Amino acid sequence: MTGRRFARQGSAPASQASPALLRAGGQLHFAEPKTERSRRTVPVPEQTMALFRTHRRRQAAERLQAGERWQDFGLIFASTIGTPMEPRNVDRAWHATRARAGLPWLRLHDLRHACATFLLASGASPRTVMKTLGHSQIALTMNTYAHVLAEVERAAMDAAAKRLFG
Repeated sequence: MTGRRFARQGSAPASQASPALLRAGGQLHFAEPKTERSRRTVPVPEQTMALFRTHRRRQAAERLQAGERWQDFGLIFASTIGTPMEPRNVDRAWHATRARAGLPWLRLHDLRHACATFLLASGASPRTVMKTLGHSQIALTMNTYAHVLAEVERAAMDAAAKRLFG
């Protein structure tokens, strides 16, 4: 996430997932993704893009304030001087945001599981979800990342009962 850059997919807004941001020798470094599948562009909903545009305006103000200290990596999520964010700071910011939203304890990574679950509940095919998450095996997506929502399970049972009993 911290290495994500703004992109376009045709005329649609998107986010590009390369390169990866890794810590080596105590320093953050950009590295090529592990697999070609990891080098992907993910479509971004218009509602999210509206939030990104607001975020980009704040980032432009930070850029002006930083002046010559600004280092432009083209990152969506950057420090106040444009450099990659320290993972610890990302984690702290996430937990503060989560707490303000009244969400129970949740790791930032758990949002990938939520994404898979909500995409499937919205009718996306398992293959589409696999591609979106950058997985090479559909079994990983379905067995590890996809979870059954109680309301989806209830709707499926009600639909089956309607077919069986009219």
